[in-house]
Amino acid sequence: MSTDKGSVVRELFDRIAARYDRANTVMTGGMDVLWRRAAVNQLHAADDGRLLDLCCGTGALARDMARRVPEGLVDAIDFSPKMLEIARAHESPGNVVYHEGDVLALPFESGTFDGAAMGYSLRNIVDIPACLREVARVLKPGASFVNLEVSKPPNPLWRRLFYLYFYNVLPVLGRMAGGDAAAYRYLPQSLVNFPDADGLAALFQANGFAYVRYVRIWGSVSALHIGTKERVPSAIRTDLPMTADLLA
Repeated sequence: MSTDKGSVVRELFDRIAARYDRANTVMTGGMDVLWRRAAVNQLHAADDGRLLDLCCGTGALARDMARRVPEGLVDAIDFSPKMLEIARAHESPGNVVYHEGDVLALPFESGTFDGAAMGYSLRNIVDIPACLREVARVLKPGASFVNLEVSKPPNPLWRRLFYLYFYNVLPVLGRMAGGDAAAYRYLPQSLVNFPDADGLAALFQANGFAYVRYVRIWGSVSALHIGTKERVPSAIRTDLPMTADLLA
């Protein structure tokens, strides 16, 4: 990730790395575990497939992905050295390889991966369209990118309640559990200019993904966007509506 914003975000995640997992558990009430599993369940890869975890952080999603391809490989990449230190210190399946690098310039050849995923990081990317194009580049035809991210509930009442929690309560919990008040004030603010679920689906379609759908989680406080490159794999039903509710 380039530009000054990228440097600021990298330094922020370096600062909170040691307490990042604990803070996530506190702020989500432990639901982040279920949401990651829901994301991995949207990946359709053979047991010996090769998957990519983007902005892997402390490696929680990568470890779940590794169990999805027990005979394959998961490449996990992040630009925060401190996050990668924590990830490598975890007891991980033997088929996870961690890389320090930039998701806007992935160090992999085109058409390498059978699937890719990202968890709660896309809103921090400097150039989202460029990131999507880069992910599409390294995927094989028919492979999917699953993005798990905070979303903006369409229901006005639910959105107001969620924003009350997200912008007021969450920073307090983050400060208490994560030990960095400034970081946990920034993270909620990163949603302000992030597109809603429909807008993000449109970005997927405009930047390398031929078939796109999204799944709402818990009344749309989060969403899973699934973009498939060039053709629809046989494992995915094309008669499903673009949107659905998951864990609602």
